[in-house]
Amino acid sequence: MDRNFNRRTFIKGTGAAGLAGLAGCSGGPDESTPTETSDDGTSTTTTSDGGSAGGSATVNVGMVYATGGLGDGSFNDQAQTGIQQAAQEFDVSYDESQPDSVSQFAQYQQQYAQSTNPNYDLVSCIGFLQADSLSKTAPDYPDQDFMIVDSVVDEPNVRSYTFAEHEGSFLVGQLAGILTTQSFSAGSGSTESDSTNVGFVGGVKSSLIQKFEAGYKAGVKYANSNVDVATSYVGSFNDPSAGKEAALAMYNSGADIVFHAAGNTGTGVFQAAQEKGRFAIGVDRDQSKTKPDYADVILASMVKRVDTAVYNAVKAQVNGNFEGGTSVSLGLADEGVAIVYGQQLGADISSSVKSEIEASMQAIIDGEISVPTNPNQVSG
Repeated sequence: MDRNFNRRTFIKGTGAAGLAGLAGCSGGPDESTPTETSDDGTSTTTTSDGGSAGGSATVNVGMVYATGGLGDGSFNDQAQTGIQQAAQEFDVSYDESQPDSVSQFAQYQQQYAQSTNPNYDLVSCIGFLQADSLSKTAPDYPDQDFMIVDSVVDEPNVRSYTFAEHEGSFLVGQLAGILTTQSFSAGSGSTESDSTNVGFVGGVKSSLIQKFEAGYKAGVKYANSNVDVATSYVGSFNDPSAGKEAALAMYNSGADIVFHAAGNTGTGVFQAAQEKGRFAIGVDRDQSKTKPDYADVILASMVKRVDTAVYNAVKAQVNGNFEGGTSVSLGLADEGVAIVYGQQLGADISSSVKSEIEASMQAIIDGEISVPTNPNQVSG
């Protein structure tokens, strides 16, 4: 690491706020920098906040978010909810960092680990793309506790949290597979009963995001084996315009429902759904609430409790029982993932459809339905 690295040199030219910086390796992120996020979530800053100012709390936490940044209404915002809850309930102070690229993860992780003012008791690494950096950083700082979401880093000072994304994605896939073969109208969207395809838009193609795709496809096929799933990976979690372009291509080809697992890129999917009068399915949080401008086309969201992982890790640190070298997987049975119907459109989805999906959820929990994790494992 360049020990003279100063995050202020990385000024992001989007909006007035830009990307402000870390204060140097002897301390954490700049305490004075406020959080500012534009409507599309692309203009971000490094922030400091928490239950106790100036690092004087019993426990100090450094948050390194995924490249989509805060304001995505999805993955990073869900993680932030977890640290905010912990700060409210415990004597916790936290600082937040929002890297622009994967290449910056190591610098943030190391800077928190090297900090002496304050000393960070826990560094939270949000997103699977941080795994490679953390696998190199963690051994260099054996006395520093880390946690990571969405990947397993096998080091004695790292606690890893993963999710059964495929299980929750199966349920929203089943919803899409049922509704696409019906004449269904609600809010600003509608389906065509003769539709034979739905869509999936992913961010960066990886084994993790393919779990979403696999579960979604399996759920669609479970509902109706004649429905096909068009898939597109745009290569970014923070490119709404690319998400919109990918979704428009699907809607123009006859798809009337598109599920995304793409962070802020998914905002473009919602925009396309509104433009075409079709439907979309959100991810990680109830996006009918976090993206209320698109609530009229969001049928449901596949909620992933990243906040629970962050909160539990911080709570363990506060209680003195943080266990490094361990991993936890949260699925439907653990309420780690779930289907949440849209706040505006959910009431229009019939009770019979919801009952079918509830039955499938229980069957997955009971082991009667085995959901694949690889799209190539989906038959039909």
